[in-house]
Amino acid sequence: MTDIINLVFPVMGETLPADHNYRLYATLSKRFPQVHNLQDLSINTISGISDRQGKITLTPHSKLYLRLPVEAIALVYSLAGQTLTIGDCQIKLGNPELQTIKPSYSLKARLVTIKGYTEPMEFLQAAQRQLEKLEIQANIGIPANNKGEPKRLTMKINKTNRSYTIVGFSVVVTDLLEEDSVKLQIQGLGGKRRIGCGVFYPNIRVKKEYQGANKNVTETIS
Repeated sequence: MTDIINLVFPVMGETLPADHNYRLYATLSKRFPQVHNLQDLSINTISGISDRQGKITLTPHSKLYLRLPVEAIALVYSLAGQTLTIGDCQIKLGNPELQTIKPSYSLKARLVTIKGYTEPMEFLQAAQRQLEKLEIQANIGIPANNKGEPKRLTMKINKTNRSYTIVGFSVVVTDLLEEDSVKLQIQGLGGKRRIGCGVFYPNIRVKKEYQGANKNVTETIS
């Protein structure tokens, strides 16, 4: 299996477009043309707090995750200190941290898209087939949104000559063996890994204690 790592850049700035994935990839490719042809590259969505009006507010925890082969680190390391223009927003990247791919019992992808599958049940069946092709045995599901429905997400792609929308679902995979967990993080599911689709990360759970309440509440970080 190829040696794949995460190169994690702190992101400093105020806001980003919520649908920044394609513009982020296009900006990185323009600044560093070698990114365009880099094999096994995944670029995860930069996290932030949605304003529900098409933008996210960046936080001290906002980071740019590049998942790529170890031998490609030198090609993108000089992103450190760079200022990038994404739409009408600017961000600055800090010094990156190198993280190895670690196994986790539970993994989550914010958005998985499989061409031709936009309904929950058919999508899950297609995703299950992809897991089987990777020889991974695990439980796969779509988390619910705040209405209790399968969490369907869309991503707008605005190119110079055309615009279109990608449809997919958030996906959680559990009961993973260590080897299968690492394999899924490296291989992903579905397509369009360079714009953040099908990229899996540990589904970390932390406990938060509410003031005035004598109990802990578990919250999933995504």
